[in-house]
Amino acid sequence: MKREFAVIGLGRFGGSICRELSEEGMEVLAIDTQEEKVNEFKEIASHAVIADAQDEKVLKELGIRNIDHVIVAIGDNIQASILTTLMLKELGIKKITVKAQNDYHEKVLNKIGADQVVHPERDMGRRIAHSIISNNILDHLELSDDHSIVEVKAGTKMIGQNLVDLDIRANYGCNVVAIKHGKTNEINVSPMATEVIEPGDILIVIGADKDISRFEKHLVVDDE
Repeated sequence: MKREFAVIGLGRFGGSICRELSEEGMEVLAIDTQEEKVNEFKEIASHAVIADAQDEKVLKELGIRNIDHVIVAIGDNIQASILTTLMLKELGIKKITVKAQNDYHEKVLNKIGADQVVHPERDMGRRIAHSIISNNILDHLELSDDHSIVEVKAGTKMIGQNLVDLDIRANYGCNVVAIKHGKTNEINVSPMATEVIEPGDILIVIGADKDISRFEKHLVVDDE
């Protein structure tokens, strides 16, 4: 069965989520207070309606309680975001993801029971910052406030050595959970300690941010 989603707020962030979910074949209810934005998504989402998500009666009429996952992507109106999240919690929505505008907004959302709080501008800034440290760092994803997973191209200091030689866990406190081999494009999950790193290999590394930072500086970032 197709999962059902609702996206409240069709700005850049909400609109992007709506498009991606729809392209993946999901049932999406798109909601916004502005007719212009709703019209833009009438041919994209399963249903697109003009509605005020702060109105409990309206949400009930839309059948929001039957939705598996609601994404609150309201723009700059923090009060509307908080009130809508509270309303959804009271209606018993299974999962609520909310876009936060700032750290204070995020704290409030966590306290009132949002299942997931995203901070797209901040998170993207961090990912870009990590990627410009070195051409070897391909991606960076936060798992929590102090743990992340990074995708890195093997630096020259790693080439020709195996995981035993590098001893990344003992030396840097993080773990290589997978290796994508550049020559074959095969992904080896939970690689053997004797596996040799070759040019073009990509390592998926997980750990505390401070440990990953040391790993990046010493093994990933090639000397100019």
